[in-house]
Amino acid sequence: MATISSIPPTRQQQPAPKYGRAEAIAEARRARRKQNLVGWLFISPIVVGVVAFQFFPILVSMAASLTSWNGISAPKFVGLKNFTDLFSNDPLFLQTFKNTIYFTLASIPLTIGVGLILALLCARPIRGVAFFRTAYFAPYVTNVVAIGFVWFWFFQPDNGVVNGLLSQVGVTGPQWLSSSSWAMPAVILVSVWQGIGYPMIILLAGLQGLPAEYFESARIDGAGSWSRLRYITLPLLTPHFLFLLITQFITSFQVFGLIYVMTKGGPGHATSVYIFNIYQNAFSFGKVGYASAMAWILFAVIAAVTYLQWKLQKRWVFYS
Repeated sequence: MATISSIPPTRQQQPAPKYGRAEAIAEARRARRKQNLVGWLFISPIVVGVVAFQFFPILVSMAASLTSWNGISAPKFVGLKNFTDLFSNDPLFLQTFKNTIYFTLASIPLTIGVGLILALLCARPIRGVAFFRTAYFAPYVTNVVAIGFVWFWFFQPDNGVVNGLLSQVGVTGPQWLSSSSWAMPAVILVSVWQGIGYPMIILLAGLQGLPAEYFESARIDGAGSWSRLRYITLPLLTPHFLFLLITQFITSFQVFGLIYVMTKGGPGHATSVYIFNIYQNAFSFGKVGYASAMAWILFAVIAAVTYLQWKLQKRWVFYS
């Protein structure tokens, strides 16, 4: 009979080690740190780009606004002199600011108004509507330099397309870009033509998302097309109008490409807008510090108007 000592020992399975609470927490932290590291590695190109091309230039501009600097030699600290000179010794500052307000007040209502009309037309289930949507939106994504050059030749007073069409109906066209009275309206016309695609797409998306039951109830109650548009469609689109007012205001206050290509701010200073004035001070006159001060005033104006628009939305914006 075999004895107990003669039985070969069997390998007993060892139980898995059990971590205590502290070890489990440490392991979870290590896993979370690894996961965060992977996430930061993925977004690091964007972070580097934002820091290098946005955050750092903002700091440089803030510091330069307090100096007299041409961008090459060593800056000289002047405090708030650049800001005081803008309001006391620079008549062009006020003129370009007025030109920008003129451009903004004229272009925003036209762009949003025409965009709304096109959105209402493109919301109809008609054949070829996709083509029209693309055609209306195409100028918005077209290079602004190309658009400026084409319209520059269209507005030529002697052999331009616009005056040629006007002459066909017996109307003598103005000098357009050579006239201090007509140059800004011409630029505004081109800006509206180029920019209507963006509000059209935003408002078209809003129209397609409106509840159909509101319109069915209105039809049953005998409301006509105009009544449905006035009392249902437009109030429900007010959040989209708020978004467009904010974005279009910011865009119109920074108009530059069309001005640079079509008029160079002329004739005289009739179309010289605020951003074009900043460009000239920084890159034509070598007054980088002065231009930086102008840029910060522009930032303050845009921030103040945007804040005011946001606060006043309670009076006219309806969220369904």
